[in-house]
Amino acid sequence: MNYPDLITLGISFGLGMLIGLQREKTDNKIAGVRTFTLIAVLGTISGFLTRDFENPFIFPMMGIALAGFLITANIIKLKKQKEADIGQTTEVAALLMFALGGYLVLGNQVIAIIVGGSMAVLLYVKEHLHDLIDKLKDKDLAAIMTFAGISLVVLPILPDKTYGPLDVLNPQNIWLMVTLIVGISVAGYFIYKFLGKKAGVISNGILGGIISSTATTVSYARKTKDTKNISKLSAFVITASATVSLVRIMIEIGVVLRGKTSEVILPLIVFFIFMVLVCIGLFYLINKEETNDTMPEPKNPAQFKSALFFGLLYGVILLTVAFAEKELGDGGLYTVSVIGGLANKDAITLSLSQLVKGGLDSSFGWRLILVATLSNFAFKVVLSAILGTKQLVKWTAIAFGLSMIAGLLLLWLWPESWQL
Repeated sequence: MNYPDLITLGISFGLGMLIGLQREKTDNKIAGVRTFTLIAVLGTISGFLTRDFENPFIFPMMGIALAGFLITANIIKLKKQKEADIGQTTEVAALLMFALGGYLVLGNQVIAIIVGGSMAVLLYVKEHLHDLIDKLKDKDLAAIMTFAGISLVVLPILPDKTYGPLDVLNPQNIWLMVTLIVGISVAGYFIYKFLGKKAGVISNGILGGIISSTATTVSYARKTKDTKNISKLSAFVITASATVSLVRIMIEIGVVLRGKTSEVILPLIVFFIFMVLVCIGLFYLINKEETNDTMPEPKNPAQFKSALFFGLLYGVILLTVAFAEKELGDGGLYTVSVIGGLANKDAITLSLSQLVKGGLDSSFGWRLILVATLSNFAFKVVLSAILGTKQLVKWTAIAFGLSMIAGLLLLWLWPESWQL
């Protein structure tokens, strides 16, 4: 007995029932749970026949026959109903279900299962998607289209080879990092759109860290000048956004280093846990106060000018880091980390990660990244002092001061042998 074929048939049956249940729930007149199950099984059996008889025409002919049945059913529906629904969702789903049934046999089963499950979810969230699309503003659509252009148009056409005096500037690699950073920011932006302005103080800090911790610092520092008695709350949101930005850093390290991530990530996780504890302490202090706070609406995070600027900045930092490593030694790299942290924490993190990937000692690499992070935290205190109130400066200085002390202790005391 051919057990793999029985398993394939069972998967086909299950996917057909899954899609059919959703379609029948919508009171569809063309196809329900039985029809979709039969269509999936028909696709699988057609795949078996094509494979076993080595005849490439069997599967497409069955598909044409199914399309003919669907056309006939639609003609009958149009004749019987005066105001028939002319949507083609069910028909397309039926054809795709047939194709997936065949692909389970003739292609990759994992891909077929993923596509089938995704199709079921997509059909189920139809109304929610329509509501979400109705809420989109022009700038939201611009964010989606710009990100699509950055990732799907510009990235593939860039050359994948290095240029420049130090042989470190790879246009495709640089733009891939741009795509990563913009993608994280766009995800945070649309989470904000989903949650709405009344996201709550904790969510504000989390979303601020996903979108831009520096932009969040600027927004909340300015709010303290306009609204009384929110200095503690603003300090909490700023600190929470900086804490979440550490997750961004770890994601960036994971994307660049992959196999070496375990050698770098553990001290950063420990530092992140300490930052979470600092946030909990701040939250305890503001918990008894009445807050009715809303997160300032972020700007479009997928502006092409911003992406281009980040790409240029990342390229400059790559060159600077490579020059410092070659000419100035360890001290030069620490200086570059401090300056890079002030300029852009993401860019310096990605640059240093590329250096570790190229052979720099991983224990030295995470120290450089942590130094850049601490430099960025100090910059946030300066921003708070320039744009916010004295109370805000006090609380941010306490929060980030404790964090910087903890970071310096990590740099000094962390055992070289400790890693995941």
